[in-house]
Amino acid sequence: MSSDLRMDGVRIAREEGVTADSYTENLIGTLLAIFGNLLVSISVSIQKQSHVMLAGNKDPSQYYYSKSWWSGLVLMVLGEAALFVSYAFAPLSLIAPLNAVSVISSSILGFLFLREKWKAREFLKRYILTFLGCALTAGGTYLFVTFGPNSHDKLNAENIVKHVIGWPFLLYLLLGIITFCVVLYFYKRRDANYLVLILLLVALLGSVTVITVKAVSGMIVLSILGPLQLSYPIFYVMFVCMVATIIFQASFLAQASHLYDSSLIACVNYIFCTTFAVVAGAIFYQEFNHEDVLHICMFLLGCAICFLGVFLITKNKRNVKAFEPYVTMDMARGIPTIHNKGWAVQLDYNGSFSYGALENNDSVAPVPLPVDQELSVSCSPVSPHQPSDLKKD
Repeated sequence: MSSDLRMDGVRIAREEGVTADSYTENLIGTLLAIFGNLLVSISVSIQKQSHVMLAGNKDPSQYYYSKSWWSGLVLMVLGEAALFVSYAFAPLSLIAPLNAVSVISSSILGFLFLREKWKAREFLKRYILTFLGCALTAGGTYLFVTFGPNSHDKLNAENIVKHVIGWPFLLYLLLGIITFCVVLYFYKRRDANYLVLILLLVALLGSVTVITVKAVSGMIVLSILGPLQLSYPIFYVMFVCMVATIIFQASFLAQASHLYDSSLIACVNYIFCTTFAVVAGAIFYQEFNHEDVLHICMFLLGCAICFLGVFLITKNKRNVKAFEPYVTMDMARGIPTIHNKGWAVQLDYNGSFSYGALENNDSVAPVPLPVDQELSVSCSPVSPHQPSDLKKD
């Protein structure tokens, strides 16, 4: 009887120790993921600012001499490295939704870089959806971090091979390949250039990417802290799959960016990729096997609130114009053709450096020519192109 009690006490103490270790690892992974997403969003904002400052320069090599551009690149590398390491400590289902942190930080940084001067009422009216979206995203992040999975296996080579040859992942992989081939057929052969189909391809590849990233990251960290795992073939199989899926994801995202607005892409891609990443983590790594129904429901509720918040944030962003009609400066004799010198002439309202942009807005008054240019136009000889000729052209 006493031996049974002693064995129960040892088992309970061991379970408590494992739970404490899992909680510590989850905390480390969560903090690394938040820190990495913050660094990535800051780096993107810094590099955008560098591009704006050097937009009038035709020499692309000038970016490599800019301190701000290099600082943004260094911050991006550090952020991506922190995200990569975070997969080794925390469950996949917990790290993937934390990309919402970059959406919130990008919105806040966007306010800091605003050049317009708004009145308080106009500013609140224009950005009320963004504020509401940030609040919902922060609340959803708190929910899924609090109620997310709290345990995961050590990512050694034996455990990864066991998960790879397990029937749940093989069935998921088979269904994913069939779905990918069908969607790719309609996209390539039927010219179905719908955003949902393109980003569905990205999400299917992304589910494999996050599985391989977690495996590679976990084996590298385990090799540093304990027994060497890099000598097993499964490490290189996962590494090759990781690189290949990342390349194809980037290709499909580039195709989508040529067809649709970047804000819409960011919203739909976050929802799709997070959903497929959570499903992949639940199937491959079995992250929800030891969770009760309440924790799973609260986790899903937090993800749904994050989806709504990201949708509101991206909905309020200004859409990118697909076409800007412009008038060249050499249509009439006497007006100097200065655009070929790289000078910005008549900036449009959103701060881009295209010249001669005409906004489709009746409330915008035409910009008068300077006095010396008006005199040069009036004193210049009559152009051989009469108004009637221009109309015929």
